[in-house]
Amino acid sequence: MRILHLDSGRQMRGGQWQVLLLMRGLRDCGHEGELLARSGSPLFHAAQADGFHVTAISMTEVLRRRSGFDVVHAHDSRSHTLAVLTGASRLIVARRVAFDPAQGMLSRWKYSRANHFIAVSRYVAEKLLSAGIDESMVSVVYDGVPLLEPQPLGDRLLAPASDDPMKGSALAKAAAELAGVELHFSSNLTADLPGARGFLYLTHEEGLGSGVLLAMMAGVPVLASAVGGLPEIVDDGVTGLLTENKVESIAVRLRRLMEDDALASAMVMEARKRVLERFTIPAMVNATVRVYEKVTA
Repeated sequence: MRILHLDSGRQMRGGQWQVLLLMRGLRDCGHEGELLARSGSPLFHAAQADGFHVTAISMTEVLRRRSGFDVVHAHDSRSHTLAVLTGASRLIVARRVAFDPAQGMLSRWKYSRANHFIAVSRYVAEKLLSAGIDESMVSVVYDGVPLLEPQPLGDRLLAPASDDPMKGSALAKAAAELAGVELHFSSNLTADLPGARGFLYLTHEEGLGSGVLLAMMAGVPVLASAVGGLPEIVDDGVTGLLTENKVESIAVRLRRLMEDDALASAMVMEARKRVLERFTIPAMVNATVRVYEKVTA
């Protein structure tokens, strides 16, 4: 099967990492993939370095290339728009964001042109269904994360570095200060998670939370906001801790995360087991291929 992937993201966030991991996994299964991405973006260079054919995304390029593939897979909203405007057929749209789809006439037309939607969580799928999209056109495909060997717990508390105001960096700083815990913001979780003592993931909205999955795979105890798709990953007190987005509540749970060694060890074991059962790259790739096969049948 030949797949044309579209992604217009400027940064290498969770969605862009999933595009790269998906393309690698599909190639390992014998499927061909090409990528249209924002020129000069981290994803553009990373996919190119991996040996994929990558071209700068534009309406002209989508129009020129859309018919030479079995499936067109749009991975973000702008790519979805370009695919629809150029009349791409067998169009699959990834939906990762936690907010409701717009309900204007143009938006409804745009969403009506997709052949199938891949939601990153049940929470996101419900948003699509509530917007009037038929259940038969929505599949939930969870993110997959690389296999990481767990390391002994260290002493650092990590949080993802982000300039997105919805991601809760200011809330994390305030809670860590109240709890008396030094907080380190990471721009490279894969490098920084080994040896960390805890991972703090605060957000005001979240489709799923691939950074949380990565921490769980790396054997680092997690404290996350109880919003969006995060409760589908974190079973409170079992695979991690959940919190409401209030500084005092976060601080209390943060001290528990950092001080209760028995709880941390138990959650690490259950969290890694959960990821290996449900959130691996092969599971993500296989579920995506089933969607491709459904659309091309």
